[in-house]
Amino acid sequence: MPKDTSISLPDLEDRIAMARDNIRQLTEQAAAFSGAADEERAANRIAEQQDELDRLIKQRDAFVKK
Repeated sequence: MPKDTSISLPDLEDRIAMARDNIRQLTEQAAAFSGAADEERAANRIAEQQDELDRLIKQRDAFVKK
């Protein structure tokens, strides 16, 4: 996702919800995987989504403080 600083609060909330849902889905998929390569790939994807979620939450918090 682009790092848009002119995003509205409702859009930020939507993106946060999507990131949380992505993490949930990836976690469910990871539970079904077997093999080190699959597990590592799933862990990397979850970490990327968590980083995105953290970034969006910081952006939302900064927006709300304005």
